Amino acid sequence: MASKKPHSSKDPIQTKERPDIRTIAEMANVSVATVSRTMNHVASVNPQMAKRVWKVIDELDYFPNTQARALVSGRSRLFGLIVSEITNPFFPELIQGFEDIAVENGYEILISSTNYDPKRMSNCIRRMLERKVDGVAVMTFGIEGPLLDQLARRNVPMVFIDVGPQRSGISVLKVDYHHGIRQGVQHLAVLGHRDIFFISGPVRLHSAQSRVDAFLRSLSECGIAANKSCVVEGDHTMEGGAAAMKTILASKIKPTAVMCSNDMTAIGVLHAMYRAGYKVPDDLSVIGFDDIHMAEVTIPPLTTIQMSRFELARAAVSALRAQVEERDSPREKLEFNIQTNLIVRESTGFPPNTMPHLKSKVKARNL
Repeated sequence: MASKKPHSSKDPIQTKERPDIRTIAEMANVSVATVSRTMNHVASVNPQMAKRVWKVIDELDYFPNTQARALVSGRSRLFGLIVSEITNPFFPELIQGFEDIAVENGYEILISSTNYDPKRMSNCIRRMLERKVDGVAVMTFGIEGPLLDQLARRNVPMVFIDVGPQRSGISVLKVDYHHGIRQGVQHLAVLGHRDIFFISGPVRLHSAQSRVDAFLRSLSECGIAANKSCVVEGDHTMEGGAAAMKTILASKIKPTAVMCSNDMTAIGVLHAMYRAGYKVPDDLSVIGFDDIHMAEVTIPPLTTIQMSRFELARAAVSALRAQVEERDSPREKLEFNIQTNLIVRESTGFPPNTMPHLKSKVKARNL
């Protein structure tokens, strides 16, 4: 019976020694520098060499010591991500996209949620600084300026939504709220709606005010009287949407359509209408904003304005990489445009008690 070939004393699988970057370099027959550049996803590495390196890493089930790498390189390859409210489905969807894209580019992420609390925001930033993140995406739709000075003083690259501090190392994702909201108002106007209300987010948030401004401007563009009496403040939650809708139902003015600052608010509106014994869209048309996955399965499925979480995530990671990986060159303020578009589903229709002949034609066409 043939004897098995003895393993080399240097074989890391047969020793108790933990394999390191030198072991990988020896087994892949490349330099230590090549292994390092491969693991750091440097594009200039020869593809064949990189393939050998990853094959050895996979065989050894090797996990790099990220803290040691950070000490050597001066970079943690860690991006911080600060969001407003982890319970709002918009943000987990954004986090998933951000993590997927960051990992593809060799970065890990550290997540914090502020829940709109300045004290929590301060703790978030402290955690980011303690972990020496390479950059931070502040995806909160609102800026807590004094707290962010801690990051600014340390020259940490940052990306914001809508607006950000005026200095180098800052990137801004400019959301075109007007484009999607105008499409929504035009959609309702074509159906015959003239009495349209808007449930906003907290007025202290820049993004909430931007959506209100886009709504009022869109009404004027469609020849519909625009005034702030048709705007009711919400808080971007289902409970806030339901409460705002109850206020509207109790008022003297009865709208035929309601647009909402986000989908969670719109879902609250659907719930309030159901509890009050009304039907959507027969008695009221409803439009949301965000196009979270849940919007597809509400009853009825929600017409909404899409703001792509994937596009936000991709732009945020691209902005941080541009600032982090080009530190030696002047880092001017970068801007990325984020588009919004109307997604028509079943929560919008003709105003109640109007154009019955058109309604019957539409129903007949759909049979």
